[in-house]
Amino acid sequence: MRTKVGVIGAGHVGECTAMYLAERNIADIVLVDIIEDMPKGKGLDLSQAGPIRGYDCYVTGSNDFADLKGCSIVVHTAGLPRKPGMSREDLITKNADIIADCAGKVKEYAPDAMILMVANPLDIMTYHAYKVSGFPTNKVFGQAGVLDSTRFRMFVAQELGVSMNDVQALVLGGHGDTMVPLPRYTTVGGVPITELISADRIQAISDRTRTGGGEIVKLLKTGSAYYAPAAASVQMVDAVLSDRKRVLPLSAHLTGQYGINDLYIGVPAVLGADGVEKVIELELGKEELESLQKSAGIYKDMLKVLGY
Repeated sequence: MRTKVGVIGAGHVGECTAMYLAERNIADIVLVDIIEDMPKGKGLDLSQAGPIRGYDCYVTGSNDFADLKGCSIVVHTAGLPRKPGMSREDLITKNADIIADCAGKVKEYAPDAMILMVANPLDIMTYHAYKVSGFPTNKVFGQAGVLDSTRFRMFVAQELGVSMNDVQALVLGGHGDTMVPLPRYTTVGGVPITELISADRIQAISDRTRTGGGEIVKLLKTGSAYYAPAAASVQMVDAVLSDRKRVLPLSAHLTGQYGINDLYIGVPAVLGADGVEKVIELELGKEELESLQKSAGIYKDMLKVLGY
């Protein structure tokens, strides 16, 4: 039986996720959306690109959540996008009902699947999906710092005029304006950026990373980012399906690590065939830890909007 991945939401993020994943050629994909026939058309179009793009997996579009049956992992991209002037946090009540309905459908039709949350506000919706589905915490996780770190990497490479592939970055905290870029854990060819970039420029790059999604929203005017979020999602799906044991900064459930309990927030973790296999607890400086805990406190308060 071929490996199968579900993608809920056939908007820009969902269709790009399906496309990037198809080009990995590691699983068949089912693209589910409530808009009549639209995901079927996109799935058919993506499948027909296979002979040219070099993949022979199939992308099937559907309006029926029952077609998620047999999925190993379901990527949740469905939700209202951010609009100019809207924070990720503004989306809480608007997207909570969507996430609850979809997580319930995953529980019904794909009870053995994992859930990768992409919809915003990311950390809140990941917790919400965990509660609604009743799945183990290792099987529900969010994108968070995987996307934020890749934005940080791009900005650092651009600043120094070096290959993006040589930059490794680490961004912790909530996937929002309170995220915590960690310059001393960010390197170029193994060299910390603190030895390559001035403190004021590091601060500017960190600030731009925090508002990276909002910058794109302002430029697009009618939507939010989708190429990079989709790429980050596929990196995580590949880590699970190929059991790569990738160490990635993702939204994971904490049980006391970093002084944070019963909350999903961005931390480094090992991602493999069993989902989140281990949360890595770094030795953070006082200011770094305080920033992470401050971010956690804000998201803890935000969960009260949903009654948690």
